[in-house]
Amino acid sequence: MTNIPENDLDKAAASKDFIRTRVDEDLASDKYGGRVATRFPPEPNGYLHIGHAKSICLNFGIAAEYEGATCNLRFDDTNPSKESQEYIDSILEDVRWLGFDWGENQFFASDYFEQLYLFAEKIIIDGKAYVDESSAEEIRAMRGTLTEPGKPSPHRDRSPDENLDLFRRMRAGEFADGSMVLRGKIDMASPNMTMRDPTLYRIRRVTHHRSGDDWCIYPMYDFTHCLSDSIERITHSLCTLEFENNRPLYDWVLEAADAPWRPQQTEFARLNLTYTIMSKRLLLQLVEEGLVSGWDDPRMPTISGLRRRGVPPEAIRAFCDRIGISKKESTVEVALFEHSIRDTLNTQVPRAMAVLDPLKVILTNYPEGEVEEIEAANFPDEPGRMGYRKIPFSKELYIERADFMEDPPKKFFRLAPGREVRLRWGYFIKCEEVIKDDSGKITALHCSWDPETKGGNAPDGRKVRGTIHWVSAAHAVDAEVRLVDRLFMSEKPGGENLKDDLNPDSLKVVQAKLERSLGKAEAGERFQFERQGYFCADPIDHADGRPVFNRTVPLRDSWAKIAKQQQNQPKKNKNRQKKKKKQAQEQT
Repeated sequence: MTNIPENDLDKAAASKDFIRTRVDEDLASDKYGGRVATRFPPEPNGYLHIGHAKSICLNFGIAAEYEGATCNLRFDDTNPSKESQEYIDSILEDVRWLGFDWGENQFFASDYFEQLYLFAEKIIIDGKAYVDESSAEEIRAMRGTLTEPGKPSPHRDRSPDENLDLFRRMRAGEFADGSMVLRGKIDMASPNMTMRDPTLYRIRRVTHHRSGDDWCIYPMYDFTHCLSDSIERITHSLCTLEFENNRPLYDWVLEAADAPWRPQQTEFARLNLTYTIMSKRLLLQLVEEGLVSGWDDPRMPTISGLRRRGVPPEAIRAFCDRIGISKKESTVEVALFEHSIRDTLNTQVPRAMAVLDPLKVILTNYPEGEVEEIEAANFPDEPGRMGYRKIPFSKELYIERADFMEDPPKKFFRLAPGREVRLRWGYFIKCEEVIKDDSGKITALHCSWDPETKGGNAPDGRKVRGTIHWVSAAHAVDAEVRLVDRLFMSEKPGGENLKDDLNPDSLKVVQAKLERSLGKAEAGERFQFERQGYFCADPIDHADGRPVFNRTVPLRDSWAKIAKQQQNQPKKNKNRQKKKKKQAQEQT
């Protein structure tokens, strides 16, 4: 049922959250005959996002931890106007990519349309549901408010026979869309608005992706979900806290339909991330308005977007395990997710050098036309792990423009006029002359090269404080590098106008110079660009002769540093004002 490593399962099993504790108690009491059966039930109306990953890891994780347990992958496909095969295919791919396998346990709520219909007839015959001809606006008005009870529909007291006849005629297609609904007959004065005669079926003439035009009435989610759980003999129906208010309705439908199997619904806190939206409606808006390139845009929090960005599935599983399962709503810092990505990639991917904003360096005393091969460890901390690669070194190099300053401030230890630095894996070089164009822009640096410092050590024992990366100009691979950053500027995006909150720097495209070995990278392959961050060859756009890399995550959380500076700024201003006030008093 799962492809995830055993040590991942051990970690999850060791952290006994309240849900796993409940499963243990149910097994001990033989509540479900020693069975454990969960399900992951997405509606195929969009792509899965990082929030769904938490539910996937929980449901499939429990099935993997308990002997004989199962987890069904069930598509709750009862709203054909918003659902499509594209979304189904993407969900299958995402769950499988995360490391989980449902085996033969793939189902669709539409598989149960006939059974669900018969359950509805049973509820009508027992006088617990009625056909209402009121309009949607009238039904909404009759529901009342949180402080005022609802009012009964004028059709509420129809006889079971009359309701059954109307319901069957609804199925036969005699009535127009929206002209009638089937409502549960519960309690219009209930303090729980969900229980005020909820809609169970509606008329909707839309072709279904599986049943075609066989049906013109479709069950609502609250009616379908619990009965599908019952049909599949689910023991633990795990859902997020927004469904806690619907639990009484979940139990009522099972009771009213006299369902043969009674699952237990248990709620847990959903995943909320800073700088991230978790609404499929808003994610769809981003796609439809062209604010992103698609559901798999590397800036999107969708699983397909994270995959394209280069995030490994192990990092997502580790993150879900780290944040745990609780009943209390909270918001997790996105920096913690990024830490999980770095922590995972650090031990997985080889190192390479890439210059994203190239500045040419000419080694004036290096022999013309000579090229030597320098040995560099793929894993500097574990040089024997994946061996070494050969990096060409020649007279002309590229370095990062930010690694040179003509008039450097204190604590800038990189290249400057008259200053010596170490080239990563290479030699000491010293800046002798700065070359500029007519506009004053620096176009090149003339530097001297010390042949005695190969490997980064001087035989006379002199030290340098700066080490910079580089690539040989003659052997550099030209590439498009996409610097992906957070899509939104505020910690809690999702206001009325998403455009106003978009981060204008969420995607920067640069033409970079990469070391020779990266020219052989395959689509989807990941690397750490030394001193830059973790990058992935774009799974779609990367090709031979046209390399494209996406930044998965920077090496450090620069946003946290900025936020800290902003947080400390008012305090600094306050202290500055106090100091000025004190000086003024002393002068007086």
